[in-house]
Amino acid sequence: MKKLRSLRHLTASLLTAGMLTAPLLSTPILAALGTAIAPTAVLAAANKGKSGLPLPRFVSLKASKVNMRVGPGREYSVDWMFTKRGLPLEILQEYDNWRKVRDSDGAEGWIVQTLLTGKRTALVSPWLKDEGGMVELHSKPDTSAPVVARMEAGVLAEIDACENGWCEIQARDWSGYARQVTLWGVYPDEKID
Repeated sequence: MKKLRSLRHLTASLLTAGMLTAPLLSTPILAALGTAIAPTAVLAAANKGKSGLPLPRFVSLKASKVNMRVGPGREYSVDWMFTKRGLPLEILQEYDNWRKVRDSDGAEGWIVQTLLTGKRTALVSPWLKDEGGMVELHSKPDTSAPVVARMEAGVLAEIDACENGWCEIQARDWSGYARQVTLWGVYPDEKID
């Protein structure tokens, strides 16, 4: 189930980033993903929310304990509690001061906007966590540059900048460059400075 949610997220991210277009998605592929992507989904990716910020977009948790609710209001039940400050989330919708978010496992719910921050963070290849995957951190944005660390899948990192397929990140006591496609919390071709 986890791999299917990751595949759904990857497809949604590629659509959002413009690297995959609706005509390329065949009905068998959509059936395999267990989701339907209407042509308007591609157009919606270019939309802005009432805040004036683009939708979807990545943010991170401002607090160390955050309730995710089943609807946009305190009267809705809590579906999940996040307990990790800085965890990246993808905002999908805005309603008043509530944001519909998705986490790296594909779980969706609503969080009050004051508990979110625009500070960019990422999880290192969370889709490889069950396989014990590792991601190399290089001294420069080049695969031939020296490796300064090998990070386990699921490590939380702060994003300093992203450009040309590489992100400069800080994770624990290490800093360096990771391939952008190995990070959940930034779109494949997104530039961050």
